[in-house]
Amino acid sequence: MNRAVLTFFALARFALTAGAQTPVGQVPEANPGRPTVSTPATLTPAGYLQFETGLNAANHSPEFSSRFAPNEVLKFSVHPRLEFLASSEPVVHYRVAGQSANRVAEVFLGAQAVVSPGEGAKPTLAVSYFHRMYDGGAPEFDFGSPANSAVLLASADVKGFHYDANVMFNENIEGSVRRAQFGQSLTISHPLTRKFTLSGEIWHFTQPFLRGNAVGNLWAVSYAARKTLVFDAGFNRGLTDTSTRWEAFVGFTYLLPHRFL
Repeated sequence: MNRAVLTFFALARFALTAGAQTPVGQVPEANPGRPTVSTPATLTPAGYLQFETGLNAANHSPEFSSRFAPNEVLKFSVHPRLEFLASSEPVVHYRVAGQSANRVAEVFLGAQAVVSPGEGAKPTLAVSYFHRMYDGGAPEFDFGSPANSAVLLASADVKGFHYDANVMFNENIEGSVRRAQFGQSLTISHPLTRKFTLSGEIWHFTQPFLRGNAVGNLWAVSYAARKTLVFDAGFNRGLTDTSTRWEAFVGFTYLLPHRFL
């Protein structure tokens, strides 16, 4: 666990240093997708690589009593309407039935495409698909870990507020049994100052193997240190008996200031 924390802060320091070496006004803005469940329908700037790095701690879930893990998402848009993504948790430290252990979690690969570009109150509409490439067997959150996932996304700005809305269609697998899972999330954000933004979210997932529903309420604050670097912190509170009771997170989004395409 200590190694994961040191790695996280090393990456944060690298982002600050690299950002300071970039001339102002020559790099597009980062487009954070963390820390909310909802993903923006808008894509990252075309030709630039974006890192979304975080640490997550949770307790009291159907599969674990506590869970701590770093997480990483890489995004790269090859076109203003097409983005490729990779997501992973390199290692998970967890406690189940009084026993602690460490295990590699999942690796996902996916893509997101803008169907209809928007501006202002006109929403940007997009679709995405993810496939689980590797499953390390670590305990999962209350909404599980889909083998395949398709998402419909919408984002827009209305009267000073920004919203991201997602509808998810997942395939969950337990042993040889495959079942469909459905989810919805809505995030609303509003700037507090020029650099600080407050986000609130409500999300829901069906739990086909538990015959229940996971519902959570998430709150986060983000700080834009630079156009290419955004820090975030927040918490999530589970609202049903089968939801993870508490979850806290901290992280940052960094747009590498070097164009590859």
